[in-house]
Amino acid sequence: MPTERTVEHPDGRIERITENDPAAAPVVVESRRGGGLGGVVALIIGLALVGLIGWFLINMNRNDAVESNAIAGAADSVGGAAENIGDAARDAVPDRQPPAS
Repeated sequence: MPTERTVEHPDGRIERITENDPAAAPVVVESRRGGGLGGVVALIIGLALVGLIGWFLINMNRNDAVESNAIAGAADSVGGAAENIGDAARDAVPDRQPPAS
């Protein structure tokens, strides 16, 4: 039930104050829950992150394979060059005749 009172100030103003009793006033609590759209968005972002991480890991694996193949190819080239140098050195030296006994 509201309580009314009147306050007279020294300058002559009169103020009327109405106060409501907080114990008598009903308390209304509203609860709202979302429709679940935030969960759907979080799920989509999570799946996108998993896909992106997987793509980077697959590319890293491919890059390691390419690097390994490049190193193996370079080693084969060095081996072939060494064989060519050995053949050239053998061909550069004339055949020696065995000493006459």
